[in-house]
Amino acid sequence: MKLIGSTTSPYVRRIRILLDEERYEFINLDIYGEGRDELRRNNPTLKIPVLEDEGQEIYDSRIIARYVSAKQGRDPLTWDQQNQLTMIDGANDSAVTLLLSEKSGIDTHQDVMFHKLQRERIATTLKVLAEMVQEGKFEEWNYPAICLYCLIDWLDFRNLEDFAGVESLLAFRDSHKDKPWVAQTDPRNS
Repeated sequence: MKLIGSTTSPYVRRIRILLDEERYEFINLDIYGEGRDELRRNNPTLKIPVLEDEGQEIYDSRIIARYVSAKQGRDPLTWDQQNQLTMIDGANDSAVTLLLSEKSGIDTHQDVMFHKLQRERIATTLKVLAEMVQEGKFEEWNYPAICLYCLIDWLDFRNLEDFAGVESLLAFRDSHKDKPWVAQTDPRNS
């Protein structure tokens, strides 16, 4: 099994944590630099992660997680868990869009509808996720909880959110930061 990605990607990190004790080769790419050609050869969507296993290439963290979970004999996600992932992925996608805009020299703090919509999605989603954490809906350490952890830690790592009003998300993150595969995949150690 081979996982292609980047140590700083929250989408790759969630798969690395999910793989846990599985034996796999990790290919760490600079997807915006010299690793771009490798990415082109492995995924026509030019996104990470990519999983290669037994001749099968699988794109997208959500599909990879489904594949890995099936191989590990885990129960499929419930509809509520799927909705949790949709919220987490929506906020994560918007945050990545803002980060890439900033890295492209675009001022994302201008009063521009596109960037305002991204920030609104992030804020609204984080508020709902914080309420869900407070209600105990992420107590079990499962794939949705792993994804929430990776989102919150990545937002903090990239300084994209101040977490005012959603401090329970930081408390959730802090309660899991010492788990073995969480600590080993921390992008700050890359």
